[in-house]
Amino acid sequence: MMMNLKQIKEAALNLKGVAAETPLMKNENLSEHFAAQVFLKREDLQPVRSYKLRGAYHKISSLSNTETSNGIVCASAGNHAQGVAYACKKLQLKATIFMPLTTPAQKVKQVKLFGKEWVEVVLKGDTFDDAFAESQLFCAEHNATFIHPFDDEKVIAGQGTVGLEVLQQSQQAIDYLFFPVGGGGLASGIASVFKQLSPHTKLIGVEPEGATSMKTSIKNGKNTTLEHIDKFVDGAAVKRVGDKTFEICKELLDDIVVVPEGKVCTTILQLYNEEAIVVEPAGALSIAALDLMKDKIVGKSVVCIVSGSNNDITRTEEIKERSLLYEGLKHYFLVNFSQRPGALKEFVNDVLGKNDDITYFQFTKKNNREEGPAVVGIELKCKRDLDSIEQRLQNKKINFQYLSEHRDLFTHLVF
Repeated sequence: MMMNLKQIKEAALNLKGVAAETPLMKNENLSEHFAAQVFLKREDLQPVRSYKLRGAYHKISSLSNTETSNGIVCASAGNHAQGVAYACKKLQLKATIFMPLTTPAQKVKQVKLFGKEWVEVVLKGDTFDDAFAESQLFCAEHNATFIHPFDDEKVIAGQGTVGLEVLQQSQQAIDYLFFPVGGGGLASGIASVFKQLSPHTKLIGVEPEGATSMKTSIKNGKNTTLEHIDKFVDGAAVKRVGDKTFEICKELLDDIVVVPEGKVCTTILQLYNEEAIVVEPAGALSIAALDLMKDKIVGKSVVCIVSGSNNDITRTEEIKERSLLYEGLKHYFLVNFSQRPGALKEFVNDVLGKNDDITYFQFTKKNNREEGPAVVGIELKCKRDLDSIEQRLQNKKINFQYLSEHRDLFTHLVF
């Protein structure tokens, strides 16, 4: 099963003058690092800073007057909402966009900015599922038209235009194509294009480790709903992929690579520091996956889809924290300090190395006890230094527990 190429070419014509033809740029640093030719398809440079505009506009513009007469509705906490808002302003159609109450104010503001007077944002529920349920009730009550973020043929065709552009822009055959997989709309559209026009290209979907809904579904042979997901890579963290997108992806994708969230954070920081490219977590997925397939891509022509850059600046500290933890440069301990003067000074002088830094310290004195527990966060210059710290703690006969092995506990304490 795959999308008809004619449908995707029609979408490309429909999107002219609306969606930008984003550049396909060779990245010299990544190319040198992986001994390959690595190109970035910069969908983060769309007017709404993600590819979601393509599918949203193509779908909404295809609706009849009857279908739009009672308004457009969508549920989203991010890029789909912005794509729908932009499209409705462009087409001068009224839209009601449901977002969770927990949506960052910056994202709500962006939706209103793109939609202007054509869009009403309704904040309902604590999760996306709550907002989605409210949107369905609203559609039923007002006979409005719901725009699905990924499980719709028109939406898939719109996202597939990314693949058409890549092939038109590339000056050489493409050996590997990496792209993020959330609900599967982008993956289904791009894969449909490449299987028909560039069948030799290896199509590699990329999912975050905390939300492997497509990989799990393909492994199970049926669309499977995950009970729990890590929502950090919010643009690609869904509990259940689309029924249509599942059928397409299970047939067309050559592989799905799973990337730890910490690795995604490291990639975000590297792109910002080395390339001055700002990406959201989902936008970094395809590039983060290169490290996990570095042996296979040597000498190859590789394209990574940079899907979006709607990153909330308030998440910067968490991104740094997750990156340091993943790289083994930050560690948390529960240390029982003797409650006598000078105990902390001894810890600093006798346990920490000259390049180690305490970045977190939480201690409550217990007046009726000989020892008091403290949560201590230590940042290292070199990951190998951890062994030395643990050895010195043992030599000093300090009672401690290594918290970084108990993720649920220390993330609750420090995030």
